Amino acid sequence: MPETLPPCPACHEPYAYEQGSLLVCPMCGHEWSPDEANGEAEASATVIKDAVGNPLADGDTVTVVKDLKVKGAGGGVVKVGTKVRGIGLITDGVGDHDIDANVPGFGRIQLKSSVVKKVV
Repeated sequence: MPETLPPCPACHEPYAYEQGSLLVCPMCGHEWSPDEANGEAEASATVIKDAVGNPLADGDTVTVVKDLKVKGAGGGVVKVGTKVRGIGLITDGVGDHDIDANVPGFGRIQLKSSVVKKVV
């Protein structure tokens, strides 16, 4: 292991620590192997685009382009125009959900990139 550990590939915080053969981020809970950190450039080759074709990146601000029924304990509807700040792109989401976001009034949920538009 190198003296300084790489930052978390999910949230980019520098507070990673070793746990067995994995690296762990205490800020977001992401776990990854040191080998993944070396091949991170290859993994980022997949470009995730919003509903109108703009490429998305971690930390972007987006707005919801259609009403979304939220399944789960509370239920409810995320309304059109809801602004979501600081999104995180994920590759292992539920189904085809590829955005992890903290939606105001709902908390942390996963969204599809096809239902959001990047705020430029």
